[in-house]
Amino acid sequence: MKTQFLKSVFSLALLGLLTISLVSFTSDNQELKKNLIEKTSKPTFHKNILVNGVNIFYREAGDVDKPTILLLHGYPTSSHMFRNLITDLSVRYHVLAPDYPGYGRSGQPRMSEFNYTFDNMADIVEGFLKELNVEKYSIYLMDYGAPIGFRIAAKYPERVESLIIQNGNAYDEGLKDFWIPIKKYWNNYTLENGKALEGFHSPDGLKWQYTHGVQDSTKVSPDNWSIDLQHLTRSENDKIQLAMFYSYRTNVPLYPQWQQYFRNHQPPTLIVWGKNDYIFPAEGAHPYKRDLKNLEFHLLDTGHFALEEKGDEIANYILNFLDRNNIK
Repeated sequence: MKTQFLKSVFSLALLGLLTISLVSFTSDNQELKKNLIEKTSKPTFHKNILVNGVNIFYREAGDVDKPTILLLHGYPTSSHMFRNLITDLSVRYHVLAPDYPGYGRSGQPRMSEFNYTFDNMADIVEGFLKELNVEKYSIYLMDYGAPIGFRIAAKYPERVESLIIQNGNAYDEGLKDFWIPIKKYWNNYTLENGKALEGFHSPDGLKWQYTHGVQDSTKVSPDNWSIDLQHLTRSENDKIQLAMFYSYRTNVPLYPQWQQYFRNHQPPTLIVWGKNDYIFPAEGAHPYKRDLKNLEFHLLDTGHFALEEKGDEIANYILNFLDRNNIK
């Protein structure tokens, strides 16, 4: 009788434990499912819009009623570089990432019909925002995206809620050894000096830009340079890239103007900079400290395309930074 009683007690205890475990597992599973839904329920849309007569491809995600983050890509890539960051940010923000003319999936007007300059690229991005009725935004500025975005920010400081700068230059200190052959091209605009720069957008040159300075190159998808080659190998695109190299000289005289914009308007700024970048080394990151008071500063142990290796870390820095500055 006693044995039977003990068996019954043990069975009831075991049943209770199983019930608790099942409830706990179900609860945890529901929470996991909820988090997963929250993470994946912000799809990225791939769209086209006509801006100043040019077909502009762009990626868009997130709630349009939330604050907008404008992602401006660098050379020699496209909005594809932001593919993962868009998902991470769109949970809380409205995210836009256009391709410039001649890059990614945007149209490529003939050079005889379109000025491939930084002034004109800024006009395209400004027109893009106007077409979408976006009047307030934060800007992620990377590489070419910096001189394009700084032109817009300095022109419309009241529209810019914050800056997120990732390996994008606004100081003379940031133009080091990589720029020696490009400066030679600026000073002596010849076919020979231009030819010397074409290696930067060759397959090997592209791979180097993505993998130089990274800690683990296996984290960098080779799809990056394969996708870049799709626009770089279009007819006349090599000449477009040289035109943009030559136009970069027009950015340098604007550095004092942009620095004055920083001092006068003090936009909240986050710097997330790949410190091993040979193109825009860390020497170009530190001078921002002179002019910006509300500055969060991070040097990351990676290269030029920091998102490839440090994407999760950068996304967390951005979300926390925007939250602290009440951009939500």
